Amino acid sequence: MDDLTYSARRAVASTVRQAENARDLAARFRVLVQSPLRASILRHLHANPDETFDIESLMQIFGRMRLDVENCANELVNACVARRLDDAVPRFTAARPPNDTMAILLDDFLERRATVTSEDQSPSVQRFREMIGRDEKMLIVFEWIRTAAKSDISVLILGPTGSGKEVVARMIHELSRRASGRFQAVNCAALPDTLFESEVFGHEKGAFTGAHDRKPGRLELADKGTLFLDEIGDLSVMAQAKLLRVLEDRRFERLGGNRQIDVDFRLISATNRPLDLFVRDTRFREDLYYRVNAFAIRLPSLKERSSDIPTLAQRFLTRYCAGNGLAADGKTFSREAFDTLTAYSWPGNIRELESTVARAALSAPGRVIRATDIEFLNAFASATQAAPDKLPSLREAERAHIVRILEAVHWNKKHAADVLEISRGTLYRKITEYNLEPPTPASVFRNGTDADSHRV
Repeated sequence: MDDLTYSARRAVASTVRQAENARDLAARFRVLVQSPLRASILRHLHANPDETFDIESLMQIFGRMRLDVENCANELVNACVARRLDDAVPRFTAARPPNDTMAILLDDFLERRATVTSEDQSPSVQRFREMIGRDEKMLIVFEWIRTAAKSDISVLILGPTGSGKEVVARMIHELSRRASGRFQAVNCAALPDTLFESEVFGHEKGAFTGAHDRKPGRLELADKGTLFLDEIGDLSVMAQAKLLRVLEDRRFERLGGNRQIDVDFRLISATNRPLDLFVRDTRFREDLYYRVNAFAIRLPSLKERSSDIPTLAQRFLTRYCAGNGLAADGKTFSREAFDTLTAYSWPGNIRELESTVARAALSAPGRVIRATDIEFLNAFASATQAAPDKLPSLREAERAHIVRILEAVHWNKKHAADVLEISRGTLYRKITEYNLEPPTPASVFRNGTDADSHRV
């Protein structure tokens, strides 16, 4: 009888331990998938069980920094729900946990509908992800976008033509609490003074010849949403004054009207001009500059991340094939074509690359796109090389001299400013004006050294 009682007690204790272990595993699994990034990687690996993914491909898919992706992938491996293949380049794939309880938890998780995030719903995020290559610069920009979207702070997007400034502005809007409101874009460069007030503030019927009806302006339409001013550096002094008043009062009057209209909007601006230099030259109001430049995001030029060009070109080519009824590999680049694309300076950046790929795919007679199918790039290169004796302009000479000094002192800005006999503030402005970066910018960003000098 005593033996029977002892056995029963042991059986009960064993059952209790098993229940406690199951609860412990369930709690650990909940913590594991509580992270949106870990959960997304886990779903992606198990949705493609026959494929393996390196860290760089996961970075591109989810738009996250290397350290974040690496940590999440390794945590999934430690939980036995993913497997790491230690080849020359470590790769990750789905794994079935040996523990039955953990396997049941995994199955339940995968059967549940995935949580749809604001990033999953944003068309601009999907477009931006197409612009991400292997260089981490665009991933850093993505982190800045996520940060900016958390508040209503005014954002100034800096970057050359064709680098994707409007895509970034739309992303900030779509990821913010104002996503349900309207996104109103105004191209300041295309608006003369005579049209600025009517377009932005709207007008009343009869306000001027041809004003047959009342028209709400972009500001009014952006109420509870976002107003995007593209090329804000081209605003006239008069338009700057009117914009400043609205930013301060959050109310305005339509042209020809006398009723104050309250408006609640978030301002995002963009420019490819050096606004800080415009302020110094009194071409842009200093008080307005501080209003629009509360948070700056700088987009790198394509030339700054030339290693991404083959990746982006192939991505645009795949999209071209899909849009024209061809198989995904219906067109492909030759090695020489990639070399030609990489050697080009890309003054039009992403927009120019996308157009170039489409034209090359259209003009290529066969499946393979050769270097000769990109003749206009070769023509540009020939034209550039045809005038080697051209004397440099003052701007070109100044830029070359500053680069030479910075490289000579290993980008120690204090030392460089002393050698150039200018203030450090002037040197920072020159670095921004001439779009300069050290030879290994990725490491500078990762280490956090002098990050501010690269942002604005």
